Amino acid sequence: MRRFFTDALITENLNIIITGSEANHIKNVLRLRAGDKIILFNGSGHEYKAEIIAVSSNSVEAAVLQSIESWRESPADIIIAQAFLKEKKMDEMIRPLSELGISRWIPFIAERSVSRPDEKRLAARYERWKSIAKESLKQCRRIKMLEIAPVLSFEEILRIGQDCDLRLIFWEKAVEAIPTQGHKIIALLGPEGGFSESEVKMAQDAGFAAVTLGPRILRAETATIAASVMLQHCFGDMHL
Repeated sequence: MRRFFTDALITENLNIIITGSEANHIKNVLRLRAGDKIILFNGSGHEYKAEIIAVSSNSVEAAVLQSIESWRESPADIIIAQAFLKEKKMDEMIRPLSELGISRWIPFIAERSVSRPDEKRLAARYERWKSIAKESLKQCRRIKMLEIAPVLSFEEILRIGQDCDLRLIFWEKAVEAIPTQGHKIIALLGPEGGFSESEVKMAQDAGFAAVTLGPRILRAETATIAASVMLQHCFGDMHL
């Protein structure tokens, strides 16, 4: 069955009106008709089997039949806190993090962040990031959308970390490996110039462990992807 995104609340025995590009895809590309079965999801963590009951010029109506069990979400709740990089790099990071099953992505301004967009620019980027996350949700067949947080300060990130049972800061000077236990995990990744000594000290004072990604120096965007893969391997659903 084909899978379609909707912003609507989905529950069993409810009729959903699908509009926009998804309706156009159903009607004009796939040429589905009343009686055809589809899958609906809205990024909240569930997907549903539904039946098309009406197709009009600009919308499709579908009756929700039942919830479908899915195994595509990781058992680990992983938050990636990313120091601001050059904007194109930030855009390009959303899709792979979604594909890797990361729960939440929090951008923040670090001491060595070169890019520091103003509020108007940040608002535009935030909407762009959410759009990319939605597109990726459809492509990688997840049922829960990567949550995109507003840009925060380093101090705010440290406070958010207090709700996690494993707090990590990846640092090129660290020698310790990733601990072996954790369920709700937050990982801090630095900007192009890395974290400053004072930021690492602040994080350690807040209960973050400074850990390594190995003996080689990685580009900032590579480090984030590598850390995400390692965390899913250690605590989530990516196993050898």
